[in-house]
Amino acid sequence: MLQSTDIHHMARALQLAHHGLYTTDPNPRVGCIIVRDGVVVGEGFHARAGEPHAEVHALNAAGERSRGATAYVTLEPCSHHGRTPPCAPRLAAAGVTRVVTAMEDPNPKVAGRGHALLREAGVEVLTGVLEAEAQALNEGFVKRMRTGRPLVRVKLGASLDARTALADGASQWITGPAARADVQRLRARSSLVLSSARTVREDGARLDVRLSAADLGGEDPVRQPVRLVLDREGRLGPDLPLFDSPAPVWVAVDAALEESVRARLAGTAAQVLALPVTGGRFDLPALLDALGAREINELLVEAGPRLAGAFLAAQLVDELVLYVAPTLLGDAARPLAVLPGPAQLAQRLNWRWADVRQVGDDLRLTLRPR
Repeated sequence: MLQSTDIHHMARALQLAHHGLYTTDPNPRVGCIIVRDGVVVGEGFHARAGEPHAEVHALNAAGERSRGATAYVTLEPCSHHGRTPPCAPRLAAAGVTRVVTAMEDPNPKVAGRGHALLREAGVEVLTGVLEAEAQALNEGFVKRMRTGRPLVRVKLGASLDARTALADGASQWITGPAARADVQRLRARSSLVLSSARTVREDGARLDVRLSAADLGGEDPVRQPVRLVLDREGRLGPDLPLFDSPAPVWVAVDAALEESVRARLAGTAAQVLALPVTGGRFDLPALLDALGAREINELLVEAGPRLAGAFLAAQLVDELVLYVAPTLLGDAARPLAVLPGPAQLAQRLNWRWADVRQVGDDLRLTLRPR
C-alpha cells in the first residue's frame, strides 16, 4: 500500500540515480535509500558497470539499521549474477521488511524475478512509484531491453532558416559556446556517437567529450563514448584528428572492404565492423540491431544533412535535439536534413515539443515523434 512519504523518498532515490547519468553505461542509472522509522539511514547510487549497485552502497551505509527498514530503489533489484552478485537476496538478508521500487526491470534476466524473490522472503513489495520519471532516466536501457535497439537521438545545429552550413561547408560556428558545451553533455551521457566519414573528414571532427569530470558534476575520470564512423567506401585514413583521441573508435564498412580498411587502420586502435549495405547505403535497422547486441543504450547522431535525413526518413529517431542560432544563412546554404518530400501534406513527419529552452544566445528545441 502506498504510504504518504513514499513519493518523497522515491524522489530522493531518483535524485541519487542522476549521479550516474554520465558513468553507468551500459548499466542503468539506479539510486537507493534506506529509511527506518522515518529517518534516512543509508543512501547509494550505482556509479560504474562492475562496481557495487545502489542497494549495496545504501545497505553498507545503513548497517544494522537496515533491519525493519524500507528500501526505496529506482529499479527492481536484480536477481541474477551479472558483473556483480544479485541485490534482491541481499536486501532480504539485511532484514529490510519493505521494498518500494519505481519500475520493474525490463532486463529479461530479471523482469519481475527480483520482486518475486523478495516476496517469497516475506518482504512487502510495492512498485510503480514515480515510474514515468524512472523510465525517462533510463529510456535507452529500457528500449534496448525491450526491442534490442538503442535509443536514437539526432543532434543538429542550425540557423533560423534551418541551414546547417554555408554552401562551401563552412559551419564553425553557427551556434554559440553555451550550446556547444551543452552538446558535450549530450555526448557524455551517450553510449555511442555516430557520424559519417564525410563529416569526420570535412570538419576534422573528434566526437569525444572535452569536459572534465568536475564540469559533469563528478570526481571520476570522464567516461568517453564509443565513436562510430560510417565509412561505406573505406576512405578514412589514420591521420585524422579522430584517431588522436584515446576514446574508442569503431569504423563501419561494406563487408567487401573489411580487410583493406583493417590493414589501412592497423596502426590505430580502431575496431572495424562489417555491416550490411543495401542499395548503396548502410542498412540502418541492421546497424541498430548490431549496436543493441553490443550493449549500446543511447546513440547520438552527429552528422551532416544526408545521414541525419536518412535516420529521419526511416522514422528511426526517438529524439531530435535542434540548437537554433539567431542568424540567417540564406537559401544557398546547406539544409537541415536531406529528406524526400511527402506526396501529400498528410504524409509529412509530425513531431511534438518535449522541451524548449534558451541555452546562451541560442534555443535548444527537443522534439519527439508524435
